[in-house]
Amino acid sequence: MAVGLTVREQFDLTDRKAIVVGAGGGIGRELCNALAEMGADVALVDNNRESIEKVARELRKYGKQCLIIKSDITKANDVKNMVNRVLSKWKRIDILVNCAGVAYHAPAEAMSEEEWDRVMDVNLKGTFLCCKAVSRNMIANRRGKIINIASMSGRIVNRPQLQCSYNASKAGVVMLTRSLAAEWAKYNINVNSISPGYILTEMTKKISQYHALWRKLTPMKRLGKPSELKGTVVYLASEASNLMTGHDLIVDAGYTLW
Repeated sequence: MAVGLTVREQFDLTDRKAIVVGAGGGIGRELCNALAEMGADVALVDNNRESIEKVARELRKYGKQCLIIKSDITKANDVKNMVNRVLSKWKRIDILVNCAGVAYHAPAEAMSEEEWDRVMDVNLKGTFLCCKAVSRNMIANRRGKIINIASMSGRIVNRPQLQCSYNASKAGVVMLTRSLAAEWAKYNINVNSISPGYILTEMTKKISQYHALWRKLTPMKRLGKPSELKGTVVYLASEASNLMTGHDLIVDAGYTLW
């Protein structure tokens, strides 16, 4: 518990054991760095092994342990094996960050069933499977921090791009977060989500034709950087957030104000 700890001590993650799913992406990479910098050992999970090997090399400067795990989180058996690998190495899981995500832009009437299913499988089903698999260890230990990366798209309809599947999946992540928080509060497990606004990642850089309008629609008149989410994930992973559960933290440069 955070009672009696100094502020610095509340944010300290020394020797915590963390899993970051989607660790090879632009946001995932920064969140891994944030957790390791604050003292956590980090399991890097992604379906692209090359990308997480690069992140692992970056984390060496913190002197923390890393696990590299290639996994397809849309498959329950893959998720189970991923969790078992972490437990065989570290015996416990203190922090789970679900950061994997995909998006397709298409009018709803033209979107294929395969595109819809892929977005739902990665963004929502994968998040649920990881939460479920990790929860068993956290329940046994009567503690844990789960952080799901949702999106402001779970609360608003983006424009001008058309992405109903992505919006629906992220709204699902927000409600899944709230539901799991209510179920697992009795086990001292905090489940929260972060909803970024427009962040400059490889995914958003591919649709740069929208950037000017996004900036115009944003009160702060700029897009975010992945590194600007580091403090948010440390807060939710640390003792500092012990009284917060079921909350969705929107980090969007003010976009959803208007």
